[in-house]
Amino acid sequence: MKHFEPSEALKRLPEQFFAKLAGKVNHYVEAGYDIINLGQGNPDQPTPQHIIESLQKAAEKPAYHKYPPFRGQPFLKKAAADFYKREFGVDLDPEKEVAVLFGGKAGLVEVSQCLLNKGDLALVPDPGYPDYWSGVAMAEADMHMMPLQEQHDFLPDYEGIPEEALEKAKLMFLNYPNNPTAAQATDAFFDETVAFANRHDICVVHDFAYGAIGFDGKRPVSFLETEGAKDVGIEIYTLSKTYNMAGWRVGFAVGNPSVVESINLLQDHFYVSLFSAVQEAAAEALLGSQSCVREQRDTYESRRNVLIKGLHDIGWNVKAPAGSFFSWLKVPDSFTSEEFADYLLEHAQIVVAPGNGFGEYGEGYVRVGLLTSEERLKEAVERIKRLELF
Repeated sequence: MKHFEPSEALKRLPEQFFAKLAGKVNHYVEAGYDIINLGQGNPDQPTPQHIIESLQKAAEKPAYHKYPPFRGQPFLKKAAADFYKREFGVDLDPEKEVAVLFGGKAGLVEVSQCLLNKGDLALVPDPGYPDYWSGVAMAEADMHMMPLQEQHDFLPDYEGIPEEALEKAKLMFLNYPNNPTAAQATDAFFDETVAFANRHDICVVHDFAYGAIGFDGKRPVSFLETEGAKDVGIEIYTLSKTYNMAGWRVGFAVGNPSVVESINLLQDHFYVSLFSAVQEAAAEALLGSQSCVREQRDTYESRRNVLIKGLHDIGWNVKAPAGSFFSWLKVPDSFTSEEFADYLLEHAQIVVAPGNGFGEYGEGYVRVGLLTSEERLKEAVERIKRLELF
């Protein structure tokens, strides 16, 4: 059979880290092992019932069986604006400052193609979500990695970025609560970020995927709450984590009108927006009862407490996460990240994500998800205890 060579753009794409991890795990699953999978980022709870019922009713509307408006239903864009006003006190123009997305991931990949040209530079957190790299590669642009280190509270040190990188940089990705480090940002850090972006004409893209998941009574801060944030950037929000709607593929980008317009223009050529029934259910999620959001946050916090206490009890001195549904755990000194992840899989049938898959500065850590029951988390701790590593 004839082989058709893929484009140079596809060849530039980085290896899909999670696909590689899934391949290792499947080998053990197929062999019949009882695997505790703490390596994924897929919410384990169902979508709340009132959102499901909204979709079911909306799917029966004949008007929704036609193509939706190219740039999304006006009612969903207004719902996003109302959500931001209620949750964060941020005013948004639904038509000019909201773009409907096929999930947050799509927007995070698309924005590089909207704003970067060949040879431009993006400032990217290290460790960070690998799909930031994918969009930069598709745009034929370059990356400068910003180390996120524990001694700096896993926040980038802007003073450490070399001048030559700042001269070329057009775009910067941030993500708080952070994947994978589970750190939270502060008001002071976002103030510093706005000033930094203004000085160097850099567009900030804040990935706010875990914006509803903060622990110990600390509500995650939206970048757009910061004075001047809309002048220098956008925030990308997904319903995947807040409302357990990962499979529904719906999110939105909000903020700077010129960036929102660029995303809309690109998507005009890719899609004809989301199925309108999904958009109606998304609006119900944003505007309806938020008790499910609070209950879910409490569930993750309870799981976090069980896991971290258990690990402390067996002698693994790890730091409790501040937000997101991940924990970022230092590995024993005798292991690399990948060696430790492989060791846990082989000897305890526990899956964790090695930190080096998120960048050079992820080495020395593993990412553990809080996406299984407390009983399974306790079982994981017990299996690790039996290894007598601590």
